[in-house]
Amino acid sequence: EEKAGMAKLWAPFLVVLVLAGSAQAAADRNMSRGGMRRLAGAPGVPVPITVLTSAVAMGAVCMDGSPPAYHMDGGYGAGKNRWIVHLEGGSWCESVGSCLYRKVSRLGSSNLMNRQMYFGGILSSSPAENPDFFSWNRVMIRYCDGASFAGEGYDARSGLFFRGQRIWNAVIQHLLSMGMSSADHVLLTGSSAGALAVVLHCDQFAGFFAGRGTTVKCLADAGFFLDAVNVAGWHTLRTYFGGVVATHGVAQNLPRSCTSHLDATSCFFPQNVIGGINTPIFLLNAAYDTWQIRESLAPDVADPGGAWRACKSSRFACNAFQMNILQAFRNQMVGTVLSVSRSRSNGFFINSCFTHGQSEYATWNAYGSPNLQNKAIWKSVGDWYFGRAEVRAIDCAYPCDNSCHHDIRDKYV
Repeated sequence: EEKAGMAKLWAPFLVVLVLAGSAQAAADRNMSRGGMRRLAGAPGVPVPITVLTSAVAMGAVCMDGSPPAYHMDGGYGAGKNRWIVHLEGGSWCESVGSCLYRKVSRLGSSNLMNRQMYFGGILSSSPAENPDFFSWNRVMIRYCDGASFAGEGYDARSGLFFRGQRIWNAVIQHLLSMGMSSADHVLLTGSSAGALAVVLHCDQFAGFFAGRGTTVKCLADAGFFLDAVNVAGWHTLRTYFGGVVATHGVAQNLPRSCTSHLDATSCFFPQNVIGGINTPIFLLNAAYDTWQIRESLAPDVADPGGAWRACKSSRFACNAFQMNILQAFRNQMVGTVLSVSRSRSNGFFINSCFTHGQSEYATWNAYGSPNLQNKAIWKSVGDWYFGRAEVRAIDCAYPCDNSCHHDIRDKYV
């Protein structure tokens, strides 16, 4: 498991640069703070990249000024007129210095992106792996702006473009022109930073289909980032998100339902946005989100003595005091989800696994998925999307669930 530190929020962080190697190795390599994982290579044909050069004229560019990009596997049969649009994740950059590092990676330049990608999980073309969506038009929009597709600005001194909102608009308009405008079913999805982008753009996405009779819903996987207090008593993630919002000029693009009564940084937290979303949305999240445990709850900067180092590597190394803190974090996660997802059109699947991201991997499918209420993740999401059943599933606290695939390594996993 690859990890990246969040060592000092006030200093530029190191981003692993794209190195020589195969295209898939580059896809799998962690490239930014947060350890956001890439799509696991799945059996099938690799999906080539499309670089949207026409978007440059609209100022819709990656941080280095290169065009945005996406991968698309076309639909067929019953799925020919149905679309999944998936927003890639990959953390954020919160200062000009950290964005300069990111600019010379695939998370800041389409010139450095892998030219092919194997789709897995919810994007898989395998009927066995992805029974409900395998024949749909499946699109992965690549992430190269550093602010969950929400920024608007330009830093002339550094030559950094903060154009996430323009990338979002340009690529969606392009897909609409390719046939998505006549879709009868669409689903906007994303994982991690991409899931936060789903939350921020869900109603905007639905707006593109207003009056068309299209079924439009959203799925946010591992994007429920909490405004939590860390083990030292302060808000690590609030400081970090505040830097992202300020550096990228995000405030103007945040949902007005939130900014009308809260500050911009607060409105970068899903817990303050979801209650104002009109479009049905599904939250898929681990109650013990490993990224948030490492980087928000017990980051190195809040643990200078390293008391949490072993616990963050193996849950069996956590002492009773640390487990109490993890259980309190889980309780905050569950309570917040319940408080902001009151609409019966919304759904959620909150399991008690130590992991981060479950829709892009084998954890999605019938054979490798954790289960809640005797349903795998793919079945739960499908039942909610197609209205086959209401899905509002929350797991009991760790260690009750033996169907988990834990990210926190130990000798039993």
